[in-house]
Amino acid sequence: MRKSLILPSLLLVCSTASWADTPVTGDPRIALGLTEAEKVEFLSEMRTMLASIQGIIAGIGVEDREGIAAAAQMSGNRMARATPESVRAKLPPTFQELGGPTHLLFEEIVIRAETDDMADLAVLTGKTLEQCLSCHALFRAD
Repeated sequence: MRKSLILPSLLLVCSTASWADTPVTGDPRIALGLTEAEKVEFLSEMRTMLASIQGIIAGIGVEDREGIAAAAQMSGNRMARATPESVRAKLPPTFQELGGPTHLLFEEIVIRAETDDMADLAVLTGKTLEQCLSCHALFRAD
């Protein structure tokens, strides 16, 4: 290794090691106040949404319109309607303002998968993922 890279490398290793030992002081996101059973159900839905995004992207990569639609449909309005009432009752309005449009974006992908250009579907998928990221930045499932 060149001498000019040794010091920066050592500083990086040392700073990373000291950061790893620093305890996390708190999660500023809003807790949803779910019971353990509700949390299991809720997180299952989140994993399904992530699987939808993966399936859509994989479908775009091979131009599989039916695969894109099938993947998106898993997280559309049907999922939103299937959310247990006990969970739905605990979701604050801010969550619902993000969640509803997100499920609608999945529905839009289903429709647009029939004819839209793959690049346009990728852009729409990116917008959908932005919704997901916004929600995860604001809320935590506990």
